[in-house]
Amino acid sequence: MTEPSPYDLAQQAATRLAELTGVDRHDVALVLGSGWLPAAEMLGETTAEVDVTDLPGFSAAAVVGHSGKVRSVRAGDQRLLVFLSRTHYYEGRGVAAVVHGVRTAAAAGCRAIVLTNGCGGLKETWTPGTPVLISDHINLTGASPLYGANFVDLTDLYSARLRAVCREIDPTLDEGVYVQFPGPHYETPAEIGMVRAIGGHLAGMSTTLEAIAAREAGMEILGISLVTNLAAGMSGAPLDHAEVLEAGRAAATRMGDLLTRVVPRI
Repeated sequence: MTEPSPYDLAQQAATRLAELTGVDRHDVALVLGSGWLPAAEMLGETTAEVDVTDLPGFSAAAVVGHSGKVRSVRAGDQRLLVFLSRTHYYEGRGVAAVVHGVRTAAAAGCRAIVLTNGCGGLKETWTPGTPVLISDHINLTGASPLYGANFVDLTDLYSARLRAVCREIDPTLDEGVYVQFPGPHYETPAEIGMVRAIGGHLAGMSTTLEAIAAREAGMEILGISLVTNLAAGMSGAPLDHAEVLEAGRAAATRMGDLLTRVVPRI
């Protein structure tokens, strides 16, 4: 029996999602990364919550701080699809698994997606808990979610319109270039020096592959990083995942407020 293509598998997942949530079509998807989960409660009324393992093509969450759930949320006249976990490239499941949630969201009707993450920041003024808009990215994974001679333009990958909306809501928001490493180890101080030299401001282990798949699917993309720590070598302190989660919990109210005010304008 022939294995379904990643696009067919995403359609199957979207069909099953509609059955389990009772919602035929969603409008906006949100992927909430490490530290962002508390903000999910502020988005609107959760009308259904589904284990991702009940959907074709998904695996159980493998990272502390990710719940392995997807929610259908009613926010005004919009239906939101909120992923409370993601598959990371370092899990070794392949690029198709990493972007399966994005493709499922597109198949479910979403015209826009908000990609969030927890990451290290390279500006000393970005204290833990600072949200930063992603203006562009550098993908250091050496991988792509695209197949064959599929030349997708990434010139304006992260929506300038949506970044402007965010700054209208919160004029203090800064922006920067996000750099994805394969992980799961944190970067060395020398690697952070390289990030600075090539024009990066944020260092993490997610988001870029998802953004490429979202662009392929025709979605408008808003990327927001939560700076959970100063990048390696900047503070002299070791890095650990508990610090990432704690910074997220401390910033949960600000994150939730930002998302609830931005989403209606997407």
